[in-house]
This record gives sequence, C-alpha cells and structure tokens, in this order.
Amino acid sequence: MDGKITFKDRFQYWMDNQFSKGTGTLILWLGVLSLAVIVLAGLAISSLKITPPGEEPMGFFDAAWASLMRTLDAGTMGGDVGWGFRLVMFLVTLGGVFIISTLIGVLTTGVDNKIEALRKGRSWVLETGHTVILGWNEQVFTLIKELVTANENQKKSCIVVMGLPDKVEMEEEIAKKVENIGRTRIVCRSGDPMDMADLNIVSLNTAKAIVVLSPDGEDPDAEVIKIVLAIVNHPKRKSEPYHIVAQIYDPKNMESARVAGGDEVEWVLVGDFVARVIAQTCRQSGLSVVYTELMDFGGDEIYFTQQPSLVGRRFGETLNAFETNTVMGMVTPDGKAVLNPPMDTVIRSEDQLIVIAEDDDKIFLTQGKPQNIQEAWIVSQRSGEPLPEKTLILGWNKRAAAIIRELDHYVAPGSSVLVVADVDGIEADLQVCCPNLQAQQVRWQKGDSTSRRLLDSLPLAEYNHIIVLCYSDTLSTQQADARTIVTLLHLRDIAEKGGLKFSIVSEMLDVRNRNLADVTRADDFIVSDKLVSLMMAQISENKYLNSVFSDMFDPEGSEIYLKPIEDYVQVGKPLNFYTVVEAARRYGEVAIGYRQVKFAKDAERSYGVRINPNKSEEIVFAPGDRLVVISEG
Repeated sequence: MDGKITFKDRFQYWMDNQFSKGTGTLILWLGVLSLAVIVLAGLAISSLKITPPGEEPMGFFDAAWASLMRTLDAGTMGGDVGWGFRLVMFLVTLGGVFIISTLIGVLTTGVDNKIEALRKGRSWVLETGHTVILGWNEQVFTLIKELVTANENQKKSCIVVMGLPDKVEMEEEIAKKVENIGRTRIVCRSGDPMDMADLNIVSLNTAKAIVVLSPDGEDPDAEVIKIVLAIVNHPKRKSEPYHIVAQIYDPKNMESARVAGGDEVEWVLVGDFVARVIAQTCRQSGLSVVYTELMDFGGDEIYFTQQPSLVGRRFGETLNAFETNTVMGMVTPDGKAVLNPPMDTVIRSEDQLIVIAEDDDKIFLTQGKPQNIQEAWIVSQRSGEPLPEKTLILGWNKRAAAIIRELDHYVAPGSSVLVVADVDGIEADLQVCCPNLQAQQVRWQKGDSTSRRLLDSLPLAEYNHIIVLCYSDTLSTQQADARTIVTLLHLRDIAEKGGLKFSIVSEMLDVRNRNLADVTRADDFIVSDKLVSLMMAQISENKYLNSVFSDMFDPEGSEIYLKPIEDYVQVGKPLNFYTVVEAARRYGEVAIGYRQVKFAKDAERSYGVRINPNKSEEIVFAPGDRLVVISEG
C-alpha cells in the first residue's frame, strides 16, 4: 500500500462504522434510502410530467404514493404503459427490491432477536416492593409457596427469580411445582447473580427483600459470599441499607460472611440448624412438625407486640394474659430476642413481647377475664433423672458429624452412637469432627444400610433411637431418597415381625418423597431444604425474626422440647390450657402447644401437633401425649 487514503476508503470506513452500530442504525439508514428513492421518483414524475398516455399529470404526492406502492409490490408495475413512466417505475421497483426488501428483512430479524431476548429473560424488571430470589435450586419452590401465602392479603405482589437456567425452563418448573400463586406475579430472568450487570436486571434498589440461595457446587459458601459482595458493592446501589437473607453451610465461613455483608445481611447457618433439628427430633418425635408450624405462613405465626398495660409486670405473669395468643419471650431495646427469659424479668416500656398469633391484628389481652386455673390437676413432681441412650445412625453425609455433636448436648452421660454406612473414611471424619464428646461414645461399622441381612444382624432392640440419613454427598436427590425409603421399609418390617419398639427419624431431600415414605410409618421425617426455606421466607418478610430463630436453635439458653404431659398435669382429666401454661411456668418453662399421640400419623391434623391453642378450650390428655415447651433442658 502507498499510504494514500481515497474518498472511497473514507466512505467505506464511515459505512462500516455506521452499520456496525447495530440493528437500529441499519433500520435508520435503510429507511432514509427508501424514502430518498420514493421522493426522487415522485419529484421526477411530477416535475417532468411523466405520465401514462391519456392520463392527467400527477402531483408530487400522487407520484410518491405510486412509487411507494411499486417498491412494496413489484407486480404493481405490470400494468404500466408509456416507456418513460415504465422506466421510472422500473428504477423505483429495483430500489424497492434492493433497499426496502433489505429494510423489511432487517426489521424482521430485529423483531425475532427481541422475541428471543425476551424468551431468554434479559429485559429489565420494572417493579417496586417486590422480593428478589437470586439463585436456582429446589428451595425456590418452597420459598415461592410461602411468599405467595404471606402476600395473600395484598392487592399487588411480585416475586422476581433470577438464575442461570433458561427463563422458559424456570417458568415451566415453577408452574409445575407451585400450583396456586393467587394474585402474586412470578417474574423469571436468566442471569448470573455474581455479575453486577445482570443484577441491574432485577431492580434490587426497589426490592423490599433479597434472598440469596446457595448454588450447587463444591464450595457454595464462597459463591454466596461473592453474590453478597456484588450486591452491597454495586456501583449503582441505593444509599439505604438492603434487606438481604442468605445461607451459609459451614460455620467456619460465618465470620467472613458477616464481614462481606455487614449489617445488611441476615445470615442463616444451614448446617448446624439441620443437624440440631435431626438430633433433637430423634429424641422427641414431632419436633420438625412444631418447627414447620412456627415457620410457615399457614396458620399461626410469630409476631412482636408492645403492650403498655403489661409494663411493670413480671414475664411469668404475661403468659396467661392472652387467651388466643401464646407468649414465647421478649425482645430487648437493642433488638436481641430472648426466648423464655427468667420468670421474674420485669417488662419495661421499650420491651416487646414475642407472641404466636393468627395475624398481627389478632393479638388481644384477656382484659381481666378469669383464667380458671385448675390447681387440682397440676402435677407437683416430675419423673426421675434421664437414663443413657443408644442411637443408631444408618447412612452418612456431611451433616452426620454435626448431628453426633448435637446429640452430645442432650443425652445423658454413658450414652453411645453406632454409625453404619457404606462410605469410606468415616472413622477419620469422626476423629476430626467429634474429638471431645462428653456424654457418648461413637463406633463405626462399614456396611450397606439398605441390606436386609445387615439390618437383621444388628441388635436393633437395644437402640432407643434410629436415624436414617440420606447419601446426599454421593448420590442424586432421587437416588438418595430411594435408598432411604428402602432402609425404612426394612426397619418397619423388622419391628413389626419382632415386636420391637424404637424411634425412627429419617432425613429426606425431596418433599414429594416425604409423602411416599409415609408408608414406612417412621416417627418423623426431616425435609431439611424445606425447613431452611421456611425460615428464609419468614426472615425475608421480617428481618428481626432472625434473632428469634437464632436463639431458638442456639444450644445455649432455651430451646423447644416435647416433654411428657404427665410431668405437668394429670392425664384423663378435662382441663384448659391456662392450667397447662401455669404448670409449665412453675418449672421455669413456657408452654406453647401440645402433641396428641393418637393423631401422630394423621397428616390432616398436623401429626397431632397443636401450636397456640385457645387457653379456654378444654382438652383431655392421654398417656404418651407431649407438651411443647420452651425450656433450658
């Protein structure tokens, strides 16, 4: 090349730059060229008086209209006469073929691209006061169900879900697994929650809450922390704090998570929570149902209330101050929740009570109504000291070691645990994760927990509790649940044929398999992802509930227990719940409900669990019934 730049080179370079700007620029220039062809043809015909023989000369607008018709339809010029008129119309038609046809093609392609972009879910969400769910896994469906229930009393509500799958795929899955969304609109968008550009799509600045789900992978906590960092450090973020709810599996990552999110994130520690629920439920069947009743949006829920008329009274005096509400604890002015504080704690004007109620507008004091405590039915002496317990764990996953540690907090000294699983390296894991157990000894035996021969060889009659864990670390959800169900079927058959009595608690991954497993008649099932989703949904609606749940699942302080009703009141006697609450108060405990053993297999009656009963209604308890209390032990 000689280095000389010609006009042709400059023009071609200019055209290249214009057309590279995209569909909009192409449409603009093709439209200009098409208009130029039509205008020039109209001017030529009107000014040069070019008309078919025997016809009046055309004005500019008539000539331009005739030109436009021929550009859109080449067949229109078939009836033209007069060679001058034919020549002009031929040139116009050629312009239509090469320019306007290209314009139509570009428009068609642009519309197709726009439809494809909409199908992929890349358009901005123009919502206000919506809830954003970032991430995609099985928890999404429980979250949506709960948020839909929470929004039933609202005229307009919206849930925006953004995940890596295709938008249409997500919409189809939600439609299949969430049957009734009521008036709530579900909007799906495809995108990477760690990408700041993608976060713009879901309008975080106008959302009332943001829920971050753990992605599937080897290090989900790191992914969640990066998503939170992308949100709180977004260059276009709002100045006010966000309300973010996120989950962490490994307690070791909690400190870095708090640093990343600051005061804008309510963290849910999943691993310890699930392990504690399983450990407690194996010793007291029905506890998972209690947690579900407290954390879902169907029925009664947890609320905060200030009651000026109770200021100056002791906490124990507030327990029977409500007929249709149940007091659980109190919230101090610094926002700290304390369940079952000392009964002589004085209520101050700035304190709030934590109560269970049907709705926040249905919290009422009894206003001097007599409580009618039936002293004659209150038991003054409890049963003896707890005995050592033997627990059998069948199966293994990453939560197993935490379950053993949690059991150590509750069982009597001299207790023992046997782990039977078809997994290598368990002994090493136990030495690392459970080095300083105080109340129990742990043994490990390798074997296939679905094998009938192996199960028959175990001394099942010696065990108080059996925990069946799914192999979630090595198998898919459905495969793991299938092996769990097989093990449960064998255990139930062995129990029935041998006349054995032991408590069986199992972990399920898919909530749909929980119904299939009912045929095994296990004492309880823990659907871990569902419980976590329920908690996150509650916190997304009220961030201060995280303090309540943190205290509820903290091994230090008070927790929820199901204790023998015989330790509080006489069985077989008609009595009201005022009496039961008073009996629990005398032991420094808060009674929040009960479980009737005769309904333990009845799903329609919540497996016998009743939370927040009307205190005036009489009930007759039977041997084996349980009182649901908040207690230190």
